[in-house]
Amino acid sequence: MSADPVPAPESAADGKPRGQAVLDDLVALLDLERLEDNLFRGVSPPESLPRVFGGQVAGQALVAAGRTVPEDRGVHSLHAYFIRPGDPRIPIVYETERVRDGRSFTTRRVLAIQRGEAIFSLSASFQLPQEGLVHSEPMPPGVPAPDEIDDLGTRALRGDGDWMADLPRPLDIRLIDEPIGSPHRTTASDEPMRLWMRADGTLPGDRLLHVCLLTYASDLTLLGSVVARHDPPSGRLQMASLDHAMWFHGPFRADEWLLYSCRSPAASGGRGLAGGQFFTADGQHVATTMQEGLVRVPSRKETR
Repeated sequence: MSADPVPAPESAADGKPRGQAVLDDLVALLDLERLEDNLFRGVSPPESLPRVFGGQVAGQALVAAGRTVPEDRGVHSLHAYFIRPGDPRIPIVYETERVRDGRSFTTRRVLAIQRGEAIFSLSASFQLPQEGLVHSEPMPPGVPAPDEIDDLGTRALRGDGDWMADLPRPLDIRLIDEPIGSPHRTTASDEPMRLWMRADGTLPGDRLLHVCLLTYASDLTLLGSVVARHDPPSGRLQMASLDHAMWFHGPFRADEWLLYSCRSPAASGGRGLAGGQFFTADGQHVATTMQEGLVRVPSRKETR
């Protein structure tokens, strides 16, 4: 990963942030084994979903791309497709293609492979720092501060957490709006789904690591905004990420609070499109993401 330093955040009150051990496990997960100059190998955590989590394979693929790029070039965009479900029981091989090394931009393509078949593809572009026009969307108004909101663990104990409550949590997540699995969400809403998140501990000052961790986190809640625009379904949804894109607009630390505001502009054909924006606590718009996903609702026959 890039050795570009990022200033460290202040320590937690007791001198040791909560969840540091779980966060260290995630950092280790993103620290791929290098097999050849352009070939890397990654694994999944012991406690996992039935298929590889999309944010994990996206983050690992971005690590593979970044490790073939000069340290003075930062990621400014990525575009990816989820091709097949990944098996968390076996390693993933990441094959990197050095597409272009230009004077200002560097382009990489990565294929994630299991059992000889591609499960995921990613294209990423890196850029030398440059001056230019600057403007961005303002942070949404009236957002409560993170310390005013229950964390995901508290919500789970209360019985209104969602699927993330059952997994180890390397991220401190504070849901501002009710998740789609909550019994308190009873009607459709066109308003964005918002949450605060940060790594639950302190990260090294490695610029690429912070970008890869945000890529990992961006897949956690995005598709929920598609379902939130409709009345809660009466049966189990089938949801899966189909593609994913991100653009990075400015510097940030993934271990400091970031507001994630997600909203779905369209859905049709069993698919839903969702967009998200990341803001720092002081209101800087630092990243944008878009994703299309499979969103299948139960048929009437299945819900009888």
